[in-house]
Amino acid sequence: MAIVEKRVKEDGKVSYRAKVRIKGFPAQTATFERKTDANKWAQDTESAIRNNRHFKTSEAKRHTLAELIERYVKDVLPTKPKSQEKQTAQLGWWKAEIGCYALADVTPSLIAKYRDKLANGVTHHGKRRSPATVNRYMAALSVAFTTAVKEWGWIENNPMLKVTKPRESRGRVRFLSDEERQALLKECKESGNPYLYPVVVLALSTGMRQGEIMGLTWDVVDLPKGRAVLHDTKNGERRPVAITGHALDLIKELSKVRRIDSKLLFPSKDKAIQKPMDLRSPWETAVKRAGLDNFHFHDLRHTAASYFAMNGASLAEIAEILGHKTLQMVRRYAHFSVGHTARVVESMNSKIFG
Repeated sequence: MAIVEKRVKEDGKVSYRAKVRIKGFPAQTATFERKTDANKWAQDTESAIRNNRHFKTSEAKRHTLAELIERYVKDVLPTKPKSQEKQTAQLGWWKAEIGCYALADVTPSLIAKYRDKLANGVTHHGKRRSPATVNRYMAALSVAFTTAVKEWGWIENNPMLKVTKPRESRGRVRFLSDEERQALLKECKESGNPYLYPVVVLALSTGMRQGEIMGLTWDVVDLPKGRAVLHDTKNGERRPVAITGHALDLIKELSKVRRIDSKLLFPSKDKAIQKPMDLRSPWETAVKRAGLDNFHFHDLRHTAASYFAMNGASLAEIAEILGHKTLQMVRRYAHFSVGHTARVVESMNSKIFG
């Protein structure tokens, strides 16, 4: 049953309080300045309750965004150890900015407002956040919303689905020229760190990520077969990696003097901790001495992919080597294989037309 009561305050201001009471459901109330609004709300709410559509709405009013984030961080993120630390920080930003809002009031327009604030803000490094970074923050919140929709029943729809994501720039491709490669390898070989040279050679010859290389252990390396099997990859799938030529020779030499107190190929100097060596300082020194401008360790992966393409590998083959599930991430290397595709077209035409 729905009723609307007229209320007059001491200052003479009139308001209308709508109340909906239905047996078996908690009472719902709301106050409006106009009687027509109160009547409409009462009718809509009563209809929603009778048609079993009001539960999620009432849950959205009962919980705040902060509660949603806290529950997600506590119950869900521990099952995602790879992204736990980063997403906890990203969700913490949203909690600090709009955590006080009830879920019913977290609208696409509100999220868009703070998306823009996020994009215009600066990181602790003093740099403006890139569109890709903003999208990662939005993705973290979106997944939390989806969990609240599907598993908790706190909200009916994910408001993030109606918020436009910033357009990301085309993937950065910085790769080494022959001269740059020779200069870098020379400095790595002359580095005081004995692991730097084999690490960089592995990155250039296999396209493995820094974390994958530094996490290599002797039990996943098969020297006779010339391969390593990565069990802990970014996309969560196990991936075999071929190690051949100079890289394999270096790993074989390394196996002869491997440390017995660690399973890691490239362990830290501190024997008390089972962690890989700190690559940053020797790497940055080698890059500086080689005279490389705007070059990061991840660019070794781009360099390897570019070399694969220039030597005739197809995009599908490059994706398989790098561990990408789709071709989207490797399309940035397509222009490197123009000569190869031209030869394919020429071969097909010669067979058909003579």
